Amino acid sequence: MDTLPANIPGLVWAYRFRQDGGKATRLANSAPQAELTNGSGFFWLHLSLADARVPGLLDSIEGLNDDAKAALITRDTHAAITVDEQMLYGTLVDCQREFDHETADLGWLHFAISDRFIITTRLQPLRSVERARALIEKNPAKFERPVDLFETLMIEFQRTLISIVMEMTDELNVIEDFVYDTTPRDERRRLAPVRRTVVKLHRHLRTVLALMRRAAASHDDEMPFGFEDVAGRLTGRLETVDHDIYALQDRARLLHEEIDSKLSSETNRHLYILSIMTAFLLPPTLVTGFFGMNTANLPFAEGSGGTEYAVALIIASILLAWWLLKRVRIL
Repeated sequence: MDTLPANIPGLVWAYRFRQDGGKATRLANSAPQAELTNGSGFFWLHLSLADARVPGLLDSIEGLNDDAKAALITRDTHAAITVDEQMLYGTLVDCQREFDHETADLGWLHFAISDRFIITTRLQPLRSVERARALIEKNPAKFERPVDLFETLMIEFQRTLISIVMEMTDELNVIEDFVYDTTPRDERRRLAPVRRTVVKLHRHLRTVLALMRRAAASHDDEMPFGFEDVAGRLTGRLETVDHDIYALQDRARLLHEEIDSKLSSETNRHLYILSIMTAFLLPPTLVTGFFGMNTANLPFAEGSGGTEYAVALIIASILLAWWLLKRVRIL
């Protein structure tokens, strides 16, 4: 690993691809910016927006118009794809990665593509970008045009979504086992992060699909060479995983409704028991309240056996309440 300070501001990595489709060359950190354009072919420049010098670097790159530069340094958190002057630029959604593990937290990849370069910028490390870099190291000959690299980034994003769908499916399976178990458990707290993640992915993926279709419908003289075919293939791939995410979202919603239904049933059962207890205790309460009044001429106040008579009335009132509840079919 090259640990020398980078001469190019914000450099994460840079690759130069030869026109004949040979081995891609990764530029060393000490390489000057002029080495990007040496020779034929195209280059991939990947930058970190944490470096405040990146806007100045983009101003010095030929072929970038003002809109493309703005797209590369924006902090917007929504997807965008624009086709203009045979350039493709905008923002794509991706999932973040840490040094030791991958996450489902969303991140944003800004890009600009022409026939001579592909430039990408990001704030946090992203899963799909790192996988695309590994594919370049493994098989660089498959990348003959910048749009080929863009297609690879989107394919890796689709694979990232598939892995997240599988993780969320496993989590829903565990929650479902608890929900349909005989022992009642409230799994809403565990289900909430799953639903939140799935809803976010579905919303952003639908936006990317709509933008991809609109970009593919642009005039031929506006879009980069080969992008129309790439857009058609990517739309089909993303639609497939979108169906899976929608099914997962629907399943999570139904599972949440099932949890609410079970909790409501359990609450109703408790209220039913409480109501029955209240119905049984109300007549004895009236008896004890009656004999507890501090008034004259109360029954059984004189002579012996008054308490026994009062207890007998209490028992009789309970039996009467039970008979009435059975009569009206509440019990």
